[in-house]
Amino acid sequence: MSPPRVLIVDDEESVRGFVAEALKMDDLEVESAQDGLDAMRRLEAQWYDLVVSDLRMPRLDGVGLYREVERRWPGSGRRVLFISGSTVLPDYEPFLRETNPVVLEKPFGLDDLRRTVRWMLGGPAGPHRP
Repeated sequence: MSPPRVLIVDDEESVRGFVAEALKMDDLEVESAQDGLDAMRRLEAQWYDLVVSDLRMPRLDGVGLYREVERRWPGSGRRVLFISGSTVLPDYEPFLRETNPVVLEKPFGLDDLRRTVRWMLGGPAGPHRP
């Protein structure tokens, strides 16, 4: 059986690298995209078990990515984990209330990230949800 595939979507190369290295520690197959448009191209070409995405990005942000994923593959939004420092911005509050996605606030700990990803992929130890 092949390892789960994870797509990391963030416009900051350092964040993509940090998240990729952390997830590779759990033997996950990891690829990355620099924004939502790049992510959609990758999602159209192949299946990913999980998408880890920033909210705030140029061209197509996390909200647009989530909505497009849900439009094309209904129910797939539950496979999106947001990592963001922008959750309290007025632009994102309505979306977050409406969809109630799993979100890790930046800066997040490596253990929290790995535990949350394992949980979203069907493993033990879920995230702390208020």
